[in-house]
Formats: sequence, C-alpha cells, structure tokens
Amino acid sequence: MRDVFKIADLRPIRDGYTISRDSQLSSKTKVTFFSLGSCTDISQETYDQCMMYLVHIGKGTIVLDKDAYKRDLHADHIIIVDSGMLCGIESKEGLIYTEVKLEKENNMNALLKTNTVFELKDLIDYEEGSITNLDIVRNDQMKYVLMAFDKGTGLTPHRAPGNAIVFALEGNATIGYEGNDYSIKAGECFRFEKNGLHSVTANNRFKMALLLVME
Repeated sequence: MRDVFKIADLRPIRDGYTISRDSQLSSKTKVTFFSLGSCTDISQETYDQCMMYLVHIGKGTIVLDKDAYKRDLHADHIIIVDSGMLCGIESKEGLIYTEVKLEKENNMNALLKTNTVFELKDLIDYEEGSITNLDIVRNDQMKYVLMAFDKGTGLTPHRAPGNAIVFALEGNATIGYEGNDYSIKAGECFRFEKNGLHSVTANNRFKMALLLVME
C-alpha cells in the first residue's frame, strides 16, 4: 500500500453489517479496522489489555461499565479503555474506527485519562515556524504520536524502524516516499513500510497522527 487512502474505502460501511479487517501492520501489535453499519453494535466485553479506539468516519456511542458511561463518538475522537473494563460500541448511522490492542505496561501522556473520550486535534497546538510532537501512548512494540506542522515546515527524508500509518487530521501536506510525492489532506491516510525513505512537508498548517509498530 504505497498511496494515499481512506480506511472507509478499505472497509466501507454496509447497513446491518459489522465488519472487521486486520490492518496487517504488525504480527505483534493487533491493529484492526472496524466498520459498523447503521443500527449495529459491538456488545460489551472485556480485554486483558488496554484498548485504544481511533474514530475516522461516522457517528456512534461508546458504552462502558454496564451503561455507567456513555459518550458520543465522531471523526478524530480517541479513547483508551482500561483492561478489564466492560466496553461496547454502537451506531445508529454507521461508524468506522481503528482498534489497537495495547500492552499491559504502557507509557501514556498525562493529558489523557483512560475511559474518557478526547478530540485528537485539540490535544496538540501549533508553534510558529516549528513542528510540535506529542506522544500519546507508547510501549516496547508501538508508538502513537500527534504532530503539528506550521506552514512550510517539514521532516527531512528518514527511515523508521517499523511499519507506520499516518492519519491526516487537519490541513494538507506533501508526503515524499521512496522518490515519489503524494498529497494528503484531512481524513486521508498513508502507510510507510519499515525502513521506507519518507518525508513530510506542510503546505499550510497541518496536523497528523502517526501509529508506528515495531516487529
């Protein structure tokens, strides 16, 4: 996968269906794309690991702890759910999200509290003439980080130690990958393979999330 893509195109919403697709990003960190059709749900269940949910398209509701906590979900929301916590997701209109199973021992940014919905774009600010990074959660096998680029700033070509997906959150940028340039805008994604030579240049102010997994 060496092109700009939308997760909704990989796993489109189908009325009445709940569909999951393995991202094939890593054999160690389970990353799954989910599509909930209208009036479908994932019933409440628990996991031995913390779970991270990243919402891309649509609307839904996350339900925790036997209906004790309900919050609406929409594009660019994130929630990290504690291990052992009852968790379900339902949607009346359709919802597409990514589910990431985390290790039991994680370093999580103090800005986030587990079992609470956050707006990704609001967690990081722009700095004039600069690139800002904010680690959200990481462990020995993965890293999820937010980045905000002021207009004209960028990352010089480099290689990463694992497979990665960029999620564009705001604005637009040009991604250089193995000698080719790709335009990316909010709502779109791009996948890097391990050791793939890549760069990012902001055409205007640009925010993105990066999910990096190590084999």
